[in-house]
Amino acid sequence: MKAVQFNFTIPRYALGLAVAKVAPSLLWSGLSCTSMQDVAQPSFPTQEWVRIKTRLGGICGTDLGTIYLHTSPYFSPYSDFPFTFGHENVGTISEVGAEVKGFKPGQRVIVEPTLWCAPRGYAKSEWCEYCAKGEINRCQRRSGGKLAPGMFIGSSKDTGGSWSESFIAHQSQLYLVPDKLSDENALMVEPFACAVHCVLMDMPKDDETILILGAGTMGLVTLAALRGLGSKAKILVSARYPHQAEAARKLGADEVLSGRNLYEQIAERTGAALLKPTIGKLVMEGGVDRVYECTGNDNSLDDANRFAKRGGTVVLVGLPGQAKGIDWSAIFTQELRILSATEYSHADEYKGKTWKSYDLAIDLMEKGKVDLGWMVTRKYALTDYKKALGDLAQKGSEGIIKAAFVF
Repeated sequence: MKAVQFNFTIPRYALGLAVAKVAPSLLWSGLSCTSMQDVAQPSFPTQEWVRIKTRLGGICGTDLGTIYLHTSPYFSPYSDFPFTFGHENVGTISEVGAEVKGFKPGQRVIVEPTLWCAPRGYAKSEWCEYCAKGEINRCQRRSGGKLAPGMFIGSSKDTGGSWSESFIAHQSQLYLVPDKLSDENALMVEPFACAVHCVLMDMPKDDETILILGAGTMGLVTLAALRGLGSKAKILVSARYPHQAEAARKLGADEVLSGRNLYEQIAERTGAALLKPTIGKLVMEGGVDRVYECTGNDNSLDDANRFAKRGGTVVLVGLPGQAKGIDWSAIFTQELRILSATEYSHADEYKGKTWKSYDLAIDLMEKGKVDLGWMVTRKYALTDYKKALGDLAQKGSEGIIKAAFVF
């Protein structure tokens, strides 16, 4: 079957770095690490696994960061090559292992891609301290058990990924898709579950003023999670493009700020003073109560620390990688709380109940409190992956929020 894969070698990596700025399309031409290959279907590590025929495979910013060779070497011990891309997914079960319980062929499912202790084949009595508490995103065994190193489906050579006709998943990772949810909404459960976990990790108070930096997919689903979970806080969203601004208003932003003169716009809305240093960026005296930084961009990370008032909170939602040029003075002087949120949990607390992030995300969608299917604004055949990646290289002008491969 056809699959879009990432195969790291030093020569391919070096060539990719050399050509990336001049001709980005060479990064997915086969000369660098990303290309389409004919691959065999992955085999089951144990009989607790199922095979899934892909319906939609989402294209995530994390995937693009890998393709553009921006991913930090920190993650290299948790990778084995080649692997098939695609952790955002919706599909239909086509085959079940002999020990699978509660699932059968023909069911429409989504897969929580994290490869924690259970998918790696550890008995419950052997789970690490975090998985035992339901904090699977903190699993200490991302490279052990019955699988090759890999943090999630879509970065493991043993599981495949949704950028192919089929992939495999452990029964502990499966969630049935309710009939009333479209494939598009089902696809959005993965990023939305990330945002649900992020918000519930430290739920803001209703009297806070919140700034969401970035109105790409993660910024928008963070906004959707805040409103879907009942936050009445005042929410400001910075957006670069008109289609992002429109999406933010649709999801409940109180105000959408343009990317220009952001310091002045925030100062005007919060009553903060702007001070001019001898050199460098403005210093904000005052600011918002909480910033969700959703881009991972170095400049935006630095701004996030300046926009939070004394004692405020900055939540890292976008993957920062090897950030450069971050002035830590604001963090120290303002006594800021810096939080980070990654993936999903099986121990999110909401209204007196413990939830899996995926279950709560699906519940909010099924009850009509959140609709995100419309965010899937572009679909491509897998054979058109070069066009897809080319369009996403200029997704702002293309008006793309979320793109996916359709099978």
